[in-house]
Amino acid sequence: MNAIKAWIILIGVPVLCVLTFFWLAPPRHNPFAPIDLTEPPGMGTWHKLTRAKKNRELCFTALDEAGVLYTPLEDQDMAGSCGLYDALTLDQTLTPYSATLRMTCAQAAALYTWERHVARPAAVEILGSPIERVETYGSFSCRNIAGTGRMSQHGLGNAIDIAGFRLEDGRHINVKTHWGGGGAEQKFLRRLHEGACDLFSVTLGPEYNAAHADHFHLDMGGGKVCR
Repeated sequence: MNAIKAWIILIGVPVLCVLTFFWLAPPRHNPFAPIDLTEPPGMGTWHKLTRAKKNRELCFTALDEAGVLYTPLEDQDMAGSCGLYDALTLDQTLTPYSATLRMTCAQAAALYTWERHVARPAAVEILGSPIERVETYGSFSCRNIAGTGRMSQHGLGNAIDIAGFRLEDGRHINVKTHWGGGGAEQKFLRRLHEGACDLFSVTLGPEYNAAHADHFHLDMGGGKVCR
């Protein structure tokens, strides 16, 4: 009997502590709370964004409530295992992009969260100027990962490549030049990479390989990778 009580205490106390945490924690730390893209990221944010991949209504509602403007796209099956599902054309967020972006809703939700809570505040804090435009190599592209036969997340609209930023004071910050250049520009890019790792499933930068020397690859595919 004493052994049973001991097991109940051993198992029950940690479970009770976890449940209490989720009950009392702010919504941004609770992975089961409704997703709100305008609230600062917390311990539960990546799990919420991942959940949005499996719930179309939840995802598009989150974009609507955040004020993101987009054009929904019909699901498209394409040759070579490419396709767009639960996807959209991103019309307007908080910052203009240099290219038209087609991506999944979950990718757009993660991108908006990163833009709002990581990139824009970091630009003002570290560089002293707001971001005027995000320079991108694009999002949807039907192709394999370079040097492999595996489909890239770009081929499913789950990825974007960020090359740099134009600031309102006229400066240009680009990954290729400033990632290892020292100073405020390097600090800014490192902050953005670190913040992306917390929000996206996969974040790849110049230290991953030579193919990423000039951009950040951010995607909401499978797994969890920060390089």
